[in-house]
Amino acid sequence: MTVLRPHAEDQYADELEILVKADDRPRPPGWRLSPWAVTTYLLGDGAQITPKYIGPRRIVEVAVATLATDRALLLLGVPGTAKTWLSEHLAAAISGDSTLLVQGTAGTAEEAIRYGWNYARLLAEGPSREALTPSPVMRAMAEGRLARVEELTRMPSDVQDALITVLSEKTLPIPELNEEVQATRGFNVIATANDRDRGVNELSSALRRRFNTVVLPVPASAEEEVDIVARRVAQLGRSLELPPTPTGLEEIRRVVTVFRELRSGATSDGRTTVKSPSGTLSTAEAISVVTSGIALAAHFGDGVLRPGDVAAGIVGAVVQDPVSDRVVWHEYLETVVRERPEWRDFYRACRDVS
Repeated sequence: MTVLRPHAEDQYADELEILVKADDRPRPPGWRLSPWAVTTYLLGDGAQITPKYIGPRRIVEVAVATLATDRALLLLGVPGTAKTWLSEHLAAAISGDSTLLVQGTAGTAEEAIRYGWNYARLLAEGPSREALTPSPVMRAMAEGRLARVEELTRMPSDVQDALITVLSEKTLPIPELNEEVQATRGFNVIATANDRDRGVNELSSALRRRFNTVVLPVPASAEEEVDIVARRVAQLGRSLELPPTPTGLEEIRRVVTVFRELRSGATSDGRTTVKSPSGTLSTAEAISVVTSGIALAAHFGDGVLRPGDVAAGIVGAVVQDPVSDRVVWHEYLETVVRERPEWRDFYRACRDVS
């Protein structure tokens, strides 16, 4: 496959096919799999189905059950808690199509939620169905699929509110044609929102009531986060066709420990308080740091992931503000990292790039 990042339904087509053939449980209208099979696809079965999300099973069950009702799903959490990843795999397992996506930004227009027009045809022929350009949400309604709305709170409030009629009435009016699109069974919406974006464009109470909110937590333990990083780094390595390198679990564990301690404001043993930088230091950023380190080790090192390969990435992730974050990093380096005898090589590597 030459695509750099295949859609989930393409990358895991074999696993989805296995579940389709083995799934004999009741399926909601329009679903390719039963709720039980969707949950198995996401969490894995320890045999043929690999886990896509590592976290509390109950969170996945609540999310899947929500989509089986008439309420939309809002995945809320701090950056790097796999909101987008989970929404993509939910859409792939339920609808077989994760591409009906609206990316929320400050510049997202209402047409991204409702519909637009082919203005050449509109001027030549006047308003007609042929001149109308459906949004991903309109297509999902017509086809009975899941629509994904990323970074909902990044959208302007008036654009957000275009979803209210869609979610409450399950219709999308087209007043220019005196028509409407009614949702086909199987339609629903999965939205994601960043916990740190509160106050950017808050959801109205009317819109928030249309969603069932599921909060995705950060990994509960360091070992769980190490497992997530190691799995995802291995997947990315295969996708990018990086030269094979040893897993480097020790360096992954160091990166995760540094991120967790700076994130929480205390060392793992609870004995030392540390300052937190301005960045999020999420699991996703840890994955990025380790993947970059593996590329350095493979192409410019001896093929073994070493402290020097991850040091630059860690400093770049921590020091977002060149003034305040640099002070935080140097203080952590000298008061915590330096005092760990088993981390001496890591300390020297970080000092060299700092």
